[in-house]
Amino acid sequence: MSIMVIACYRPKFGKEAELHDLMKIHLPVLRAEGLVDEGPSLCGRADDGTYVEVFCWVSQDAIDAAHENLNVLAMWEKFAEACDYVTIGDLPEAKQMFSAFAPVDLSS
Repeated sequence: MSIMVIACYRPKFGKEAELHDLMKIHLPVLRAEGLVDEGPSLCGRADDGTYVEVFCWVSQDAIDAAHENLNVLAMWEKFAEACDYVTIGDLPEAKQMFSAFAPVDLSS
């Protein structure tokens, strides 16, 4: 059974462009490893520049496997250099009944 997650990535100072480029490859890498489903994902940005990404892992086993996958770990290492992981609750938008984020197109 798929598991939908909301992941939030706050760019480190001066790393906004690097994070944007990493966001473009994030799901393609996970899909190539068979860890996330082929369904649509959503990506938006909070007012402070934090990316908010919604996608589905194929299973809990896939989530666990990602933490041992060398390709995924290498990508996540680059993410750690470009951003801080935060929770959706850290964003002021999440305190609104209808949380609004600016849509982000990662296709180009």
